[in-house]
Amino acid sequence: MDHEKDEKKADVRDERAVKQGVERASSEILDILAVKGRITRSGAVSTPCTAYPEGDEVHRLRHPWSVYDVPGADLEQAMDRVRAQLPARGWKIVKDGPDKSRAKLPQIVANSADGHLSADLRLWLEPADSKRSSMIEVTVVSDCFRSRP
Repeated sequence: MDHEKDEKKADVRDERAVKQGVERASSEILDILAVKGRITRSGAVSTPCTAYPEGDEVHRLRHPWSVYDVPGADLEQAMDRVRAQLPARGWKIVKDGPDKSRAKLPQIVANSADGHLSADLRLWLEPADSKRSSMIEVTVVSDCFRSRP
């Protein structure tokens, strides 16, 4: 039996296609949220996958964004829509409960049907007299991949 290296190999995938998939998933989630508010605008960005040696050039794409300037009750209903509609669209909810922060924010984590994407949604509810806005923070990430063999 060959025990030389139990290295895991990341799939080689077209970065443009992965980016389109990540951004399409973000758009799908925004449609499910169905709230009228302000949205932070950013695109998917590449970050290294630390579980792989640096020279392997293995990375993932992350698309963080949020929707804010929406009443807290509307955001809570939006999270309920995510709970109902993501599974109906083939996503599997793998976590639905408080996150590990001190604030214990409500969090939903879901994985796409093909296992290549994960979405993390967190609900930040601010008191009515707060100067900050309540919001849902969303991060869609791809699995780790290589852009070239």
